[in-house]
Amino acid sequence: MSPLINHRRVINPRRVINPRRAAAAVLTTALLVPLAACGDDSGSAKDKGEGSGSAAAPGAPKADLTVLAASSLTDVFKAAGAAYEKENPGTKVTFSFAGSQELAAQVKQGAPADALVTADTRTMDGLSGDTGKPTVIARNRLVIATGEGNPEKVGGLKDLAYPKLKVVLAAPEVPVGRYSAQILDAQKIEVRPVSQEPNVRAVLSKVSLGEADAGLVYRTDAATATDKVDAIDIPDEQNAIASYPAATLKTSEHSEAAAAFVAWLSTPAAQKILQGAGFQQP
Repeated sequence: MSPLINHRRVINPRRVINPRRAAAAVLTTALLVPLAACGDDSGSAKDKGEGSGSAAAPGAPKADLTVLAASSLTDVFKAAGAAYEKENPGTKVTFSFAGSQELAAQVKQGAPADALVTADTRTMDGLSGDTGKPTVIARNRLVIATGEGNPEKVGGLKDLAYPKLKVVLAAPEVPVGRYSAQILDAQKIEVRPVSQEPNVRAVLSKVSLGEADAGLVYRTDAATATDKVDAIDIPDEQNAIASYPAATLKTSEHSEAAAAFVAWLSTPAAQKILQGAGFQQP
């Protein structure tokens, strides 16, 4: 006689579901789902610039930028900087204007700055180890600046050689000084200046104050003082073209924001401001 077989199902105790535990698990899941929906994989609110409780503004990274710029950009860059700040809330652009050779010296000395714009490619090329890749953002030409009404009746470059005419030029190491020497040498005109100035604005000032009869300046600089000086055009075949390269500085603590500003200088919005001030397109 075969033994009796117990057909009752053996239940694994581990699979027994405690009703209280099940309810707790459901409640915990319900609480965690909305918390997870509040975040994402892009970083914390602080990383996204939301520490103040408002969404980060679109556009370039926010930063306080310092830009070293050639003296001849003084007026137009003030307008350009205001426009850039308006387009990029939270960003402030501060300019330091000087002759390009002075700016180069500041860069070499480690001056805290984020970007550089010079009035010639030669100066910028000499700083290749300190800057990113430069981009020409504008061009310019020279004119003869005289006192208002041109009292000495200066008609062209050859008149600058007249011995009794007080002529002021920029120093040879200054871009506008080199351009001046270039065009005078090409025409075989010898000029003995009464002074050699550290930047183009100093040349313009000497003429506008009546301390000199004439001087060679950029067309855009003369345009800023039409109530004090007259501008005598120099024919293109006798003139020189000044190029303005812009680049980021490798020592910048705001490299992305600096790169965004340099790139913006080539945009239609920036070019409209530059060309409105008399600069030529790159």
